[in-house]
Amino acid sequence: MDRTVVAYVIYLLVSVALTVWVARTLSRNGRVFLADVLHGNEKLAEAVNHLLVVGFYLVNLGFVALYLGDDETITDTRGVFEALSTKLGVVLLVLGVMHLGNVYVLSRIRRRGVMEREQVPPVAPQGWAAPTAGA
Repeated sequence: MDRTVVAYVIYLLVSVALTVWVARTLSRNGRVFLADVLHGNEKLAEAVNHLLVVGFYLVNLGFVALYLGDDETITDTRGVFEALSTKLGVVLLVLGVMHLGNVYVLSRIRRRGVMEREQVPPVAPQGWAAPTAGA
């Protein structure tokens, strides 16, 4: 088998496995965070979590597929490792950027929700007080 094909197969296996692992980790650990962001609405949190995971898969697997091709022919074992390290390094960077982007957006949503909760008075108004003349 051609070394270039071997490198492609290894690249695809490792990239897809990494993408699935990161998506599952984000999904599992993001449920609680999303429930807090969405004020305890578990059903909505689960739906948003699922949509985020699908988008994560589409973007990352699309990138993995587009980044598969290479104009260089790999002639030796060293070339296999060099090609794999470059390709997998870029995939890991993209996964990291996607993760940080998700966390940033969710933290902004959470911050907005916390600010909205703080604007509600702790006790409902009991009545109206007329201004005094001396004040």
